[in-house]
Amino acid sequence: MNTIMPGRRFSVGSQGYVAAIVAAQVLTQIGAFTLPALLPDYIASWNLSKTEAGWLVGAFFAAYVPAVPVLLALTDRVPARRIYLFGTGMTALAHLGFAVLADGFWVGLAMRALAGLGWAGAYMPGLKAIADPLEGNAQSRAVSWHAAGVGIAGAASFAVASFMASIAGPSAAFLFGAASAAGAFVIAALVMPAMVPPRQAAPKGRLLDFRPVLRNRRAMAWIAGYTVHTWELAAVRAWAVTFLAATFARLGAPAWMPGPAVIFTLIGLASIAVSISGNETAQRFGRARVVAWAMSVAAVLSVLTGWTTGLSPVLAVLAVVCWNAAIYLDSSALTAGTVQAADPALRGATMGLHSMSGYAGGFLGPLGVGIVLDLCGGDSVLGWGFAFGHLAIVTLAGLVTLRLLGRPGAGQPAARGSIPHQ
Repeated sequence: MNTIMPGRRFSVGSQGYVAAIVAAQVLTQIGAFTLPALLPDYIASWNLSKTEAGWLVGAFFAAYVPAVPVLLALTDRVPARRIYLFGTGMTALAHLGFAVLADGFWVGLAMRALAGLGWAGAYMPGLKAIADPLEGNAQSRAVSWHAAGVGIAGAASFAVASFMASIAGPSAAFLFGAASAAGAFVIAALVMPAMVPPRQAAPKGRLLDFRPVLRNRRAMAWIAGYTVHTWELAAVRAWAVTFLAATFARLGAPAWMPGPAVIFTLIGLASIAVSISGNETAQRFGRARVVAWAMSVAAVLSVLTGWTTGLSPVLAVLAVVCWNAAIYLDSSALTAGTVQAADPALRGATMGLHSMSGYAGGFLGPLGVGIVLDLCGGDSVLGWGFAFGHLAIVTLAGLVTLRLLGRPGAGQPAARGSIPHQ
């Protein structure tokens, strides 16, 4: 579909259009992990417990969860552009508010919740704006590049936040995120179509009726996988910098080693290639096999990583590198699986449930690590060992659920991408 929209520079579905939306997503996402990047400083300056720190990070996801099904389901009825502009606008206001208003836990919590509301209007609606005009491999690759753009921005946000804070204080880091989100607002206003795609008829059911989606076993299998994927990924993103900072404080670090925020940026950037190659590998060898392998490896690494804080800073960094790579391996594959399994007329609702379920895991991951840290001795070796290790239970439970839902029903042939059973 390459219909030229009036007043738009690019045709809907063209490479230029996809690139423009991916660029907007990068700008929206660049400030998303400013708080995790600066979390050790905020724990000290605001005198936060680890549980309170987990709440601050998790509030982003907690606000996202109830908002995304409403906002994304609306994109089946109104232009995604309207929802996206709302999302980028709220994101800019949230970062601005954190920069000029937040002086403690409660105001910070409110601004983080507002940022989650903004991301609910930007992330999946932006993905849907790309996916709707495309089909097949072109759609899958566009989804993969969208995920890569978001991943690059998320990784870069750690180094960007650390750099801005080092030269002008933490508020400057949040102001940069606000300005970037405002730039995404401008891009969307210029290139996104102001109408629902012609082939997409508005559904007749109720706005938040997810029953048809719940009956789609293939889609629900990928949604289950995405839930535990985001649970684990959010936990690592929230606490990796703090974990490495605690390790360096305990054992020291080689002179050649950069700071924790820069290290995690490099880890995140390397993981983008893993995410893209994971989706391409899934198309060749089977999406379900790649996802099952990635989740199994991630579970093992979650058990091992926390204990390295008492062994060696280099080993701790290598463990985080490998764990993050295993998590990212199935990132694009899981989302692409949901997109392709969805009924086109219900793609907005399906992606809404996908994102809502995933970000529910994203809320629980950072909070769970914080709670376990407080229960097991804070920054101690024991604390980090159990705080990261408990995530293995979550990941393996998700893998079992994915396999059960992906099993074809009685008398039905296995669908492409369903979970293989030996």
